[in-house]
Amino acid sequence: MSLKLNRTEFGNAANKGNVLAREEAMQLFNDWIKNERLQLHMKQVAHLMKCWAKEKELLDEADQWRWEMAGLLHDADWDQWPELHCRKIIEELEVRNIDAEIIRAIASHGPNHFGVEPVTNMDKMLYAFDELSGLIHAYSLMRPEGYAGMELKGVKKRLKEKSFAANVNRDEINDAMQRAGVQLEDMIMFIIERQGEVV
Repeated sequence: MSLKLNRTEFGNAANKGNVLAREEAMQLFNDWIKNERLQLHMKQVAHLMKCWAKEKELLDEADQWRWEMAGLLHDADWDQWPELHCRKIIEELEVRNIDAEIIRAIASHGPNHFGVEPVTNMDKMLYAFDELSGLIHAYSLMRPEGYAGMELKGVKKRLKEKSFAANVNRDEINDAMQRAGVQLEDMIMFIIERQGEVV
């Protein structure tokens, strides 16, 4: 089954700045995603995207929400329509005239799968957070204290264990860090320090 989108243009440039209200986004989120583990993953990635936009990109609240929204909806169609993954949520957001940058970030969050290269900072960071966030969360679940006291070396050890969170693609994590221009160690610490805030 190919998930290739076979296009590189998404949305309409005239819709720049158009977003869903938070209530609308959560309505879509709750309607489309019933799997609680997937919901948590998407909320965690959304939180990381918002934190990065605020702390590293120094963006205002409106732009922080654009980043957060990309994270919140990036896997929205995976639960009910895995064979249409990425395609269905992209089309839904295009119909709703959402900012093309948000749609493009979602389209490029797995370049090996969807055939769309991450270009903007939003694209690159969504790709960078996606897999690594999942691995770090899996590690938190096997620790009695969860995220509290989690250390860099523990995460790096799990990264080297191919059998741990085997569905997490290590090559994609390394590729994403290179594209984002971020050190893996820095990214791990950024996630450890913030991801536990999401429940």
